[in-house]
Amino acid sequence: MTTTGIAPDRFRQQLSALNAAPLWDVLATLVPPQPRSNAVPNVWRWAQLRPQLLAAGELISAEEAERRVLMLCNPGIVGRRQVTDTLYAGLQLIHPGESARAHRHSQSALRFVLEGEGGFTSVDGLRADMRRGDFIVTPSWKWHDHGNDGDGPVMWLDGLDVPLVSFLQAGFREEHEAVRFPARGSAEQVFHRYGNGLLPLERRDAGSTSPIFSYPYERTRESLEQLVSAGEIDEYRGAVVRYANPLNGDWAMPSIGAWMQCLPKRWKPLHTRSTDSVVLTVVEGTPTIEIDGEVPVLLQPNDVFVVPGWRRWRALAGDTEDAVIFAYSDRPVHEKLGLYREQLG
Repeated sequence: MTTTGIAPDRFRQQLSALNAAPLWDVLATLVPPQPRSNAVPNVWRWAQLRPQLLAAGELISAEEAERRVLMLCNPGIVGRRQVTDTLYAGLQLIHPGESARAHRHSQSALRFVLEGEGGFTSVDGLRADMRRGDFIVTPSWKWHDHGNDGDGPVMWLDGLDVPLVSFLQAGFREEHEAVRFPARGSAEQVFHRYGNGLLPLERRDAGSTSPIFSYPYERTRESLEQLVSAGEIDEYRGAVVRYANPLNGDWAMPSIGAWMQCLPKRWKPLHTRSTDSVVLTVVEGTPTIEIDGEVPVLLQPNDVFVVPGWRRWRALAGDTEDAVIFAYSDRPVHEKLGLYREQLG
């Protein structure tokens, strides 16, 4: 081997001046033996955050804030406002008579309704009424606004691919000239067109996001009940259904996968782990999360819990009632890039 007689430190200084560096110094970090998420498991308690969200409603109006949201910040990702390495989560509030003005952005978003009646989201002028447990999609670069025609506050969980889009430096945003985008119909008409196992004879390209953008909880819950009654229980996740794009059977959103699972009481699932990071929200019951042998975490309705990628975990219902959990993750991105891997049992 030829030697130059140069000292290692001097060699690195010379490389640095040339905007270069030796790979062998960081190879184990750049290409690790297994995934290492910066995020850590964490729970956000609804009982603690709900009063703070209402307090925010006294401090600032929806008009002033544009989006009155409390962001959920993972304590393992210091200095960045995100719930996992690739996902964002926030709790949004809108009071009666308020409007969150119309805008659009390249980031894809989901809404999962936690509390209240009378709220709505409008996507390109199609209105989706918001009821507890409803899953609503805001596709990339679609005009959307929120409002509340009810008598009390409406609150929901926002989930977006903001960190991923920011990493790719692909973020765009535009404000609409009006507070509300001009109305032209309802989400119900879209569901009837695409959501009953029937499709228009002449298929129209709806892009990579599902043309259905509002999935009512009552229909999802009914499907879960049918699975439980038929004994179709996945040994890892219970009775589970995923929100799908009826045009191609793929996930409802190209960058975020979402599903709902019912855990029968006293049922004991097997552990699993996968490369995607998962955000969980309790809809019914009081499930317990066991993760990597740590102290189990008991959750209450509307609590939010994050499972970072490649952590071994399972969710269990109690002994007296079933539990229903809504979840979303970055699994579609992993699958499309050929990176998704799971370990069962």
